[in-house]
Amino acid sequence: MILPTWTKEQEAVREGYAIVVGVDEVGRGPLVGPVVAAAAVAKDPALYDTPCEELYARDKRWRLVRDSKKLSEKQRAEARALIDEHFTVALGLCDNATIDRINILEAALLAMKKAVQSLPQELRTQQMLLLIDGDRELPAYSGAQRTVPGGDATVMSIAAASIVAKVARDEMMVALAAQYPQYGFQKHKGYGTAAHLEALKRYGPTPLHRASFKPVRKILRDLRTYGADV
Repeated sequence: MILPTWTKEQEAVREGYAIVVGVDEVGRGPLVGPVVAAAAVAKDPALYDTPCEELYARDKRWRLVRDSKKLSEKQRAEARALIDEHFTVALGLCDNATIDRINILEAALLAMKKAVQSLPQELRTQQMLLLIDGDRELPAYSGAQRTVPGGDATVMSIAAASIVAKVARDEMMVALAAQYPQYGFQKHKGYGTAAHLEALKRYGPTPLHRASFKPVRKILRDLRTYGADV
């Protein structure tokens, strides 16, 4: 199993950066709800020089700070508790209306930019470097940034951000499930499962569904064809 390291953070500090921020997003694929991003900064830069094996010995939860997609819901909750102890985090999101207006990729990038801008003012200095999961830099961002493809699996700060974003979005979908119980959002978190698609056909899209996504767009088109008021 590949576990993240502090290598990228160590490199940034050696280059003179005082603040190193991991940035990631979740929720590009679902048919409903927002795309959510998180930014994560280690509270104590001394962590960067602490061997991971030593961290694991101190607290076994450090082994859970890795790609959120590889963790169970229980593991993510445990990791999030550790992250809250050792990282300063901030969230950013773009709702379904924004996704439909500017497309999901641009919305994901915008959500990441919002997360960075939501960090405490004292952290947002000229000596700050963003480590962004993926291969796309944040547009219209004047600060220093670097992309790290697969960073949620290899960079500790990005892995922390991925977990924070995933837990936050899942909590949002559970809350939406109480508002729209017939869709089962608490189970599939908005992804296009067979059960979700069946509910879409039976009940039609909610105001929070992404109308630009093909399955939702098709159902909306069919409903209009049969004279439904949508």
